[in-house]
Amino acid sequence: MKRLHSDTINLLQSLIRTPSFSGSEERTAELIQSYLEEKGVKTSMLGNNVYAFHPSFDPKKKTLILNSHHDTVKVVDGWKSDPFGATMKNGRIIGLGSNDAGASLVALLAAFVHYYDQPLDFNLVMVASAEEETSGPGGVRSVLELFDFAPDAAIIGEPTGMDIAIAEKGLLVVDGTAEGQAGHAARDLGINAIYIALEDIANLRKLGFDRDSAILGPTRLSVTQIEAGRQHNVIPDNCHFVVDVRVNEHYTNTEVLELMKSVCRSSLKPRSTHLNSSSISADHPLVRKGLSLGRKTFGSPTLSDQVHFTCPSIKMGPGMSERSHTAEEFILVDEVQDGINTFIEMIDQLIL
Repeated sequence: MKRLHSDTINLLQSLIRTPSFSGSEERTAELIQSYLEEKGVKTSMLGNNVYAFHPSFDPKKKTLILNSHHDTVKVVDGWKSDPFGATMKNGRIIGLGSNDAGASLVALLAAFVHYYDQPLDFNLVMVASAEEETSGPGGVRSVLELFDFAPDAAIIGEPTGMDIAIAEKGLLVVDGTAEGQAGHAARDLGINAIYIALEDIANLRKLGFDRDSAILGPTRLSVTQIEAGRQHNVIPDNCHFVVDVRVNEHYTNTEVLELMKSVCRSSLKPRSTHLNSSSISADHPLVRKGLSLGRKTFGSPTLSDQVHFTCPSIKMGPGMSERSHTAEEFILVDEVQDGINTFIEMIDQLIL
């Protein structure tokens, strides 16, 4: 186990030292593939996604997928350390992607390697995916569409302090466009698109989502951007605004969109409706196993690749969500090691 821990830390540092902005993960994909093949694991690639099957894969058995991502966001302002330095300091590994989600990824890879030469009562599949940060078409969704089987359960690696997210809010981003009529401001001519947009925004703020969730809380709507007008003396004929909606498990994104349209004169166009909320029964074997190991359950307000899985899934991994996308992002070595041990325990004698 000590060798597995040290190899895993070395892999994490190598990944951090290799820039892998979302959509440009070729080099980290190669690193992951090389790591697995050095461990005797047969791998496949689809784009920048690396995946592998346990050698005893049997389509008649149930399948558990282990998934986390190796892409990162861009470097934000405020870094004092080298974001690609993978600096080790006082038990911390500092670097971009160390917490989100490098630690989760390498811990899941270690658990997969641990079980690769051991018999299991179910199929085990590892997917190290790309384009999570941008929900891109070349991410885990493309791999799932490639498989000729339907997975029965999944563990999605994200920083949760190794507690278990049993529900995750969905995301709906909507572009609103109010159409007016241009005119001279001095003559009070035209139809002001800003006023139409403001009325619609006021109606959206009053729009009630009465199906609160005991796990995720209410569905929340926020107008986050607005733009109109090019000249001070011209009534604007067009006003664009953006609405960000975090949707709980009691609504679908399509349902929320229709409710929004019912109170707006502006045209509303969703950027996507497939990033729906997800949840898993508290009685599911994965949840019960985690609870038996002393882990807590919670509802997650953040989005992940969990949204692409139609099977029951949990989100868990080493690190803390609040460190993600921040300057001086870090992970504790102890957290990575605990993650490896816990994932191994989660799989041990699991009955799907």
